[in-house]
Amino acid sequence: MTAGGAEGRLPAKRTRSGGYNRRVEIKAHEIRHRVLYAETDQMGVVYYANYLIWMEMGRVEYCRAAGVRYRDMEKEDGVLLTVAEANCRFLSPAYYDEEIAIRTWVGRAHARMVQFNYEMRNIADARLLAAGYTKHVFCDRSMKPSKLPARYRPLFGLET
Repeated sequence: MTAGGAEGRLPAKRTRSGGYNRRVEIKAHEIRHRVLYAETDQMGVVYYANYLIWMEMGRVEYCRAAGVRYRDMEKEDGVLLTVAEANCRFLSPAYYDEEIAIRTWVGRAHARMVQFNYEMRNIADARLLAAGYTKHVFCDRSMKPSKLPARYRPLFGLET
């Protein structure tokens, strides 16, 4: 996987170990993935459910590129990103051993919800394979909807 570019800076967050994590606000992030044989179906094309897994890969790496790890949000602050809706439009098949790019960005957000948008392309010919989005509700540890803590809001393009 390779990282995409970042733009802008967010305030540093003091970690439990006493160090600082620098958060970076990013417009879009891209990772690369080579299609595994296990991801294909009997017809030799990528099985549709794998696109949702690729979306998750893109989402996790988007946050990591901005300086925030999902597990830290969950462990340190009890912030869970619960999937409320997922959509994927399949446009062209992907095949075993092709290298694909998964581009992820925040489509819209407010204090209680974020929508991530995705594009998956074949790197060799720039063919758009699929496009979609996932909507997530911010929840606390008891799975009740809650507001996103102010320190994470810039990551999603929100005012603190």
